[in-house]
This record gives sequence, structure tokens and C-alpha cells, in this order.
Amino acid sequence: MMKPELLVTPTSVNDISVLADAGADAFLVGEEFFGLRLAGEFNRNDVKKAIEIAHQKGKKVYVAMNAIFHNDKVDFLADYIDFVNRVGADAIVFGDPAVLMTAREVAPDIKLHWNTETTATNWYTCNYWGRKGASRAVLARELNLDSVVEIKDHAEVEIEVQVHGMTCMFQSKRMLLGNYYRYQGTTMEIQRQGQEENLYLYDQERDNSYPVFEDENGTHIMSPNDICMIDELDELVEAGIESIKIDGILKSSQYLQVVTKAYRKAIDALVEDEDTYFDIREELYQSVADIQPKNRPLDTGFFFKETVY
Repeated sequence: MMKPELLVTPTSVNDISVLADAGADAFLVGEEFFGLRLAGEFNRNDVKKAIEIAHQKGKKVYVAMNAIFHNDKVDFLADYIDFVNRVGADAIVFGDPAVLMTAREVAPDIKLHWNTETTATNWYTCNYWGRKGASRAVLARELNLDSVVEIKDHAEVEIEVQVHGMTCMFQSKRMLLGNYYRYQGTTMEIQRQGQEENLYLYDQERDNSYPVFEDENGTHIMSPNDICMIDELDELVEAGIESIKIDGILKSSQYLQVVTKAYRKAIDALVEDEDTYFDIREELYQSVADIQPKNRPLDTGFFFKETVY
């Protein structure tokens, strides 16, 4: 049985060494000008340092360029791709064809991972981008487990699946919160992630709180629960999924360290001795549940239910 890559989104450069020691195989980093909903802001110097530290430990670093690019940002792509290639990134994560076309000109040998967050819902689309130059497709979070396995069975590219953390439910390019406060005659400093603001949409009927934050890419409304598949990994691993992802957005470094260690134990046990995994999976789930914020229940996302919009 193939051991999948354990991919983690760190909050800062300081996380790289710690999470590598905790069991992460790869990291997704970047800056919000080019990447969507990252766990931390990595400027160019941070990206360079992250790659150096990770490579010293035999780990990989992917750089996010999966933002929604309007005309005013297209001219910045070539320079950033050239930088990412020069500092030795292991892949660029993209959604917009503009990134792929620019990479072909500036850094034709760099690997590309296709990630649009929502439209990777069938193997035809995954293989289409594979034939255009992508080596990996990041599947939409709204797929059930049967669909994920079916896509993997027909995929010509590597498949990446998120197994832990929150997901985005809504994004607008407009700064909805900032505009609202300005309309009210008040000023609000829009900070990246907005964690200090503790802003939520509250659904009284379902008793759900949806985190809201703004960044360079607009306004983001996130899921009220966190995905947790640590006790349900067997079918994903048996299917041969190449990469499973822990999303660290709006999470602390300490939280990510505990979760990464738990998933590392789960993966190793499942691949090396499946019986051991089934013996310890409830214990591993509990180790995550013990540190889970009280307002963030754990569930299995859409893996075991149909998508409902």
C-alpha cells in the first residue's frame, strides 16, 4: 500500500521545522496577493527560508498562486513565477490558466498542481488539466468518498484531498465588511485573517457560527465545522490518493503540531499494519477532539453525504 504525502499549511516560517519533525511531508505557503485563504502570510523572504528549511529536512514546499487574477494582476505573474522557480519550490499551485501559460514561458520545468477549490469534481476535468501540464489535481471539498475514489480510479494525474480543517463556503472579491463599517461611519482595520476581530455570521436556527475574514482577495465566509477524517482514512489510502491535506487556516501553531502528529501516526499505522490503525484510530480521534475549539465541532464534511447547497 502506497503511503500518501501528508501536506500541511503552516502559519509562519517558524512552523516549518516543527511540523516537519511532527511528520509533515510537504507544505503549502504563499502570499495573499497570489494565493487564496492561506494559513499564514509568507513574503518572498519567508518563502525562500521555508524552502531552505524544508529541503534540509527532506520535505517539499508548494507555493500558492491560486487566486482569482484580474487584468491588473496578470503583469505580476511572470516575475513571481521566476522567483518561485529560482528559490527551488517543488511546485506551483494554480487555478487560473494565466498562471499555467506564464509558467510555460518563464519556468517550463516547474511542476504545477491544479486547484480551483470548487470545479475539480470529475476525472475528465482533472485529466484535461493534466494534459495541459498539471501533475496534480486538488479535488473539490464537496465530493463524497465514493466520488473521490472513482476519480482516483480514472485519474491520469496525482490526486490531493483535504482531510482536516475548515473549508470556504463563500467568497466575494468585494470588501463587504470594510464597506459596511465605512457605510456606518466607523472605521475598521481589515487585518489579514481577521482573527483578532472574531467576526462570525450566526445562524440561530442551526446554532452555527461561520467565521468571516477579509484579505487581499476579498471577503471569505468559512464552514462552521472542521473536517476530521483521521479515523476514516483507510479507503482514501487504499484508493492510492497521493496527498492528504491538513488545512491550517485560522488555527494555531500548537494545534497544527498536535494534529500533524496524530495524522502521521494514523498514516504510518494504516500502511505498515492496518490492524494497528483500527486499534488506535479512536484514540487518535480523541487526541484531536481534546484540543478542538468548543465552537468548532468535528465532522466528516461531505465524504459520507451528498452535497446540499
